[in-house]
Amino acid sequence: MKNFIQEGKTITVAAPAEVKSGALVVVGALIGVAAFDALKDAEVEIATEGVFELPCATADDIAVGDLLYSDAGELTKVPGTDSKPLVGAAVTAAPPTVTVVRCKLGVHGITGPAA
Repeated sequence: MKNFIQEGKTITVAAPAEVKSGALVVVGALIGVAAFDALKDAEVEIATEGVFELPCATADDIAVGDLLYSDAGELTKVPGTDSKPLVGAAVTAAPPTVTVVRCKLGVHGITGPAA
């Protein structure tokens, strides 16, 4: 195909803030995990596919298969009101007080339902 650009497993974006390698990055509907450290507005590669261990809300009781949303740098199973983009699904459980969960990156750009 002459119009093929790339597989899209990684995307280069402008960092919305200073990011560290392994951090969740949300740029509009693009969601991924930073491949390296980057300063705000610098180009950074983000992985848009795969399973990553990411910070989660310690108040949530996350079960395998729960949808996970981004909320201020943490994953939560609470979708909120039109403000938390869907990141993916939990592939490990994370009971309350656990600080990380393994997440399969998935459908991007979808926000939680209106309350």
